Amino acid sequence: MVITSLLHAATVSTASAAQCGTTAAGFEAWKQQFASEARARGVSAPTITALMGTTYATATIAADRGQKSFRLSLDQFLAKRGGSVIIARGRALKQSHAGLFTSIEQRFGIPPGPLLAIWGMETAFGRQRGNQNTLSAVATLAYDCRRSAYFTEQLYAALTLIDRGILSADTRGSMHGEIGQTQFLPKSILNYGNGGDLDNAADALTSTANFLRAHGWRAGEGYQPGEANFRAIQAWNAASVYQRAIALIGQQIDGGDGTSARR
Repeated sequence: MVITSLLHAATVSTASAAQCGTTAAGFEAWKQQFASEARARGVSAPTITALMGTTYATATIAADRGQKSFRLSLDQFLAKRGGSVIIARGRALKQSHAGLFTSIEQRFGIPPGPLLAIWGMETAFGRQRGNQNTLSAVATLAYDCRRSAYFTEQLYAALTLIDRGILSADTRGSMHGEIGQTQFLPKSILNYGNGGDLDNAADALTSTANFLRAHGWRAGEGYQPGEANFRAIQAWNAASVYQRAIALIGQQIDGGDGTSARR
């Protein structure tokens, strides 16, 4: 997409210009640099003002450094994340929202299981969407040296979304800037959000299906490890244990045992 190319080009030059840091000490100076570059790329004055109003998100940095659950075994991860509860609730929602999931599968080729697994894993089916200021979280991670280039792309996407009126300076979500029922990062909202309200379950699930299809999902193919559609699940989250958990939970919601996800 053109947006992606522009964002990539912006990221390369910005990452080399605005000086990243590892503590809060340099954040205000970094914002001044970044704002100047963003202004030159056409970001509006009100959105620049919103950027300058961000604060260093200490809780976001702590969360980014402390993702210990991704180092657990699959069984440990499922126990920590409530896998059995997600399966039970997912099966019930599959029945009670059968029309929605049938419509999504007909349009995108994605069965209910993986969508429900992602929804349950990300926000406990909408109950835990986070209360972190999104713009501050993404700006902090763009400044932080650990993954500056990646989150610079996310920050430019967030600024674009604010310019378009899709997000605001007050939008809140999870620790890394994820938003809505299935936790989309700003760049994914731009590319796969379908123009819907990601706090609305139907819109969020439809956008999630759009993301998976865009990442190679083929209707009728399997999604366990080693099967064709597992690659689309891998695109959703980089952690191997998370990927296998989604495959296993999804398969059990869809009626199988998900044995291959345990390998």
